[in-house]
Amino acid sequence: MSAAPQTQMSSNGLLLHLATNIIQRTPCGGGSSSARKEKVLLRLTDGTQETYFLKSGPERNVKDMLEGEHASLTAMYSAVPSICPKPVALGSMDGDPESYFLLTTYLEPAGRGRGNKRPAPTSTFSNSSCPSSLAAKLAKLHSTPAPIPRGHTKPQFGFPVTTYCGDTPQTNTYNPSWPTFFAENRLIAILRRCETRNGLDQELADIVSRVVKVIVPRLLNPLQIVPVVVHGDLWAGNATTTVSPRGDDEEEEEVTFDPASCYAHGEYDLGMMRMFGGFGRDFWTEYERLRGRDEPVEEFDDRLQLYELFHHLNHIALFGSGYKSGAIEIMKRLLSKYDA
Repeated sequence: MSAAPQTQMSSNGLLLHLATNIIQRTPCGGGSSSARKEKVLLRLTDGTQETYFLKSGPERNVKDMLEGEHASLTAMYSAVPSICPKPVALGSMDGDPESYFLLTTYLEPAGRGRGNKRPAPTSTFSNSSCPSSLAAKLAKLHSTPAPIPRGHTKPQFGFPVTTYCGDTPQTNTYNPSWPTFFAENRLIAILRRCETRNGLDQELADIVSRVVKVIVPRLLNPLQIVPVVVHGDLWAGNATTTVSPRGDDEEEEEVTFDPASCYAHGEYDLGMMRMFGGFGRDFWTEYERLRGRDEPVEEFDDRLQLYELFHHLNHIALFGSGYKSGAIEIMKRLLSKYDA
């Protein structure tokens, strides 16, 4: 087994010795964050070489974002090690103390040989014949109880750090109530973000407030759930099929990356997954066979619409009012059904 990348602890964090250890760096595209993304070949302390994935940028711009991603990867990897890259190091770079980095294992995309870019979003994720399928991994992730946070006596909804869904910061203050956490830390918080970025939209503010008052308790209060770690930004562009050597052959593995995790209701990820599609029928069949739908089952689709709503609102905050109609449509449909 190869040694870990050479690192050193100091007063300003974990230092990555770029001058002596990075042999080759290749840019990788994708993502909406301000962090630079690279495939890097490192010389390890035992003299061997290994490829890793590096995100870095000015500390003032990326530190909180990378700390949130590191915590997210750590939580997901602890629950299901094969579902995401393994976080390796985090901190300030030597020689450039104003830069901050996240280093993870590098997962080779399938279908491009030994290329240097992640593939375009897949449209299936339905390899249900083996435990390496994404459906099996997500079912396990969404069924593994969250750890008990320090200072608490039972698992909580939330997360120990701020995470970023795209470029949107998410405050994850612990809360024992999922309906309260979702209402306050997701719907109300993202409405405020929309207003900060785009100005007050009274129509949007009024209908979101009505959804928070009526729909959130109606759909989420009946749930009997235990917090689990979720990816938090799971669309087909944040999942891929990778390959790794196995003797003379290559083994395929379905994985996710770029998480914005929290401890949440296991169905929360499914809303974003349905928003843009890209997950085949076989995926959903296998996932539901392994995990099933929470009670009340007849409200499953409505809960997923509610969870999808957050991402429509986030897209308004990120990209403007072009996503407003989708958000309004979801809210009007739910209100017409439950706010009679």
